[in-house]
Amino acid sequence: MNEANPQSINLSNLQTESLATQVDLQSQVVELQMNMSHLELTVERLDDVITRQDKHIQTLQRQLQFIYKQVESQDGEGGVAPFDVMADRPPHY
Repeated sequence: MNEANPQSINLSNLQTESLATQVDLQSQVVELQMNMSHLELTVERLDDVITRQDKHIQTLQRQLQFIYKQVESQDGEGGVAPFDVMADRPPHY
């Protein structure tokens, strides 16, 4: 009978386990790289959104300052009339 050497069997098992570990590590690295790519894309998209929102906020602030200046420059009688609850009551009350 031809028996295999126990050391060669152990060495073969170690090589198989080592190969399996390398394949597992490789798949984990690939998965991490894919996750990193998705995160980078998400960050870029969020940066674009924040940039647009910042520009919009700046525009709104300028418009609000313009409105404040217009209200302040109006004279007392020509300005916005104060709201009177009793006088501005709808007719169905």
